[in-house]
Amino acid sequence: MPGRSSAADHWLRVMSEERQSARHDRSAFEGDAPAWHELAASVPPEPGPSRSLPIVAAEPPVSASRTGWLENRRQRLRYWWRGASPNLRGSVFMFAAMLVYAVMVAGIKHVGQGIPLVQILLIRQVIMTAILLLFAAGSLRQAFHTDRLGLQVFRSVVTLLSMLCGFTAVVKIPLAQATAIGFSQVLFVTIAAVLVLKEVVDGRRWAATVIGFAGVLIMLRPSSEGLDIYALLAVAGAVCGAAITVSVRKLAASERTDTILLYQGIVLIVLLAVPTWAWWQTPTSNQWFWLITLSLFGTAGQWLITRAYQVGEAAALAPLDFSRLLLASFTGFVFFAEIPALTTWLGAAVVIGATLYTIRKNARTSPPPAAA
Repeated sequence: MPGRSSAADHWLRVMSEERQSARHDRSAFEGDAPAWHELAASVPPEPGPSRSLPIVAAEPPVSASRTGWLENRRQRLRYWWRGASPNLRGSVFMFAAMLVYAVMVAGIKHVGQGIPLVQILLIRQVIMTAILLLFAAGSLRQAFHTDRLGLQVFRSVVTLLSMLCGFTAVVKIPLAQATAIGFSQVLFVTIAAVLVLKEVVDGRRWAATVIGFAGVLIMLRPSSEGLDIYALLAVAGAVCGAAITVSVRKLAASERTDTILLYQGIVLIVLLAVPTWAWWQTPTSNQWFWLITLSLFGTAGQWLITRAYQVGEAAALAPLDFSRLLLASFTGFVFFAEIPALTTWLGAAVVIGATLYTIRKNARTSPPPAAA
């Protein structure tokens, strides 16, 4: 019996050691998986069918693959942007501005039925200036530095006149009509770019501008009855808009974008304070929502369009403004039940053709940099 007991103890110890060894091996595989994958990925497989690497070790994790794909797309976009021509960059900024401006104009048309326009413009300008001051908090002295104070004030006053004329037309007449009339700004910008900015405009750009304006005339359907006062205000807003464009191009040589917008905010707040106080109407909660929304989108639009004209040539970017017609027609139909006439669509086809040609003209990028 003693011999049998010692043999049993011996076998129990052996089995216990084997179980501990098995647990240790499993912990090495399960608890230290990264080290195993690193080892499998770094050691080349030996010849023979039984020495191949595990399949799971050869495939990267899904998250890493997705991150790599996004990074690759971002690098491609950055490379494309560096190689893009200044006019193409300006075109991108211009189209982005048109999108956010569509929301802003819809908001102004909506709340303008019950809130005075000067009050809308003041609230919009106060919010815009507050946002600009927030972003420029660390460099206010630099943001307020200007070498062209007189031109800054002139641009701000012209901006106020443009908004008063243009937005009054937006509130009083159909959105598509007001937008179409505003396209007459293109002619003024092109002419001013030649006379004031001394920009060189080739025959093809002149042709695109004239063809686009012909499309606008088709939409306007001129007749012996003439145009009403609000349509004439839209034309006046277009003239002031051309003056804004030219002044921004002249300021771009020495002034920062935030400097231009900050001086605009100061001048407009001062000029709008008294009439707003005299005609103030307390907005409802819905009106406050739209006032804040149009102010935020208006801030983004101001920055984008200012940046567009700082980067690209005024005469090259002006025809792209025709894209607002489609956005205005869509907004007027969906939100205000305004159905554009057949002549509007015929003119839009001409406008789109001119716009697409301008995009193609602006898309001539500089050659890619030589490989190092």
